[in-house]
Amino acid sequence: MNLAMQTDVLESFPNPRPAYRLELLPIVPPFFRRARSSRVDEGELVYYGPAPTYYGIGEVLAMTDRHVIVDFRGTGQFGVHEETLEREYVLPIPPERVPLL
Repeated sequence: MNLAMQTDVLESFPNPRPAYRLELLPIVPPFFRRARSSRVDEGELVYYGPAPTYYGIGEVLAMTDRHVIVDFRGTGQFGVHEETLEREYVLPIPPERVPLL
């Protein structure tokens, strides 16, 4: 794939160049122990562990036993605002990474 084609693919996303440096967030697949043991609370800033750049950074709005409702405010490449995700897909932002974002 040449550079022009890569740029065209990137530009087809609703938010191709997010304002945050999402590439600094660690990628954590849902089957990793860290993802399964992760705890988040309402109002906490979180991200989508398997692919941080897709959804971006969001705030936890509500939770159930299995799911978390997150308002990503369109901060990721996909431009997602509110999404319901299973708990193991949502991770708190590491405190040491917050100032870098």
